[in-house]
Amino acid sequence: MLTSLHIDGTSLLHRIPVKPKLLGLMVFGLALYGIEQPLVLGAALVLTGLVYRSTGIGLSEGLRRLRPVLFTIAFLAAVNLLLLTPLEALITTLRLVAILFLAAAVTASTTIADFMAAVTDLARPLERLGLMKAADLGLALGLVLRFVPDIAQRYEALKEAHAARGIPVKLSRMLGPLIISTLKDADRIAEAIDARGIRGQ
Repeated sequence: MLTSLHIDGTSLLHRIPVKPKLLGLMVFGLALYGIEQPLVLGAALVLTGLVYRSTGIGLSEGLRRLRPVLFTIAFLAAVNLLLLTPLEALITTLRLVAILFLAAAVTASTTIADFMAAVTDLARPLERLGLMKAADLGLALGLVLRFVPDIAQRYEALKEAHAARGIPVKLSRMLGPLIISTLKDADRIAEAIDARGIRGQ
């Protein structure tokens, strides 16, 4: 059972601290939006794909994890083909996939605890301004990263249950039960967090 997006490993990306990785991801994403050449963007996509593979994830598992986002990007690409020129649609798609691969590599090579600690530290200035509680932001991010695999598994379980009963598998049929079960889990988690006094407000 998949319980975390993190993959144990000793790759170079695993050894880099969280904050430089997040900074590198941000700089890389911004840099891509200044590039208009499809060949350069294609090379960036191949490079980030190799970085993702270097975390130790297998090809099939890596694509399975990214499948929902890849489908979304494919849908956006189809829409862009109707609204933009083919070249512009290609450039946008290459950018999105390249950023996706690098973001997935950062997530796979970083533990949830490390993410939470880094985000909490980065949010300290906002806490000093009275805008938010840094620990709450770190906790929220940690919960999102922790339960994304659970939601994906719940979706797969619902899909298998529909198929076993001979019911056509449609997202519209599964969306309701998926949202309800996820919200019930969220309520239980919130009650557990409050009962332990983890949140400071």
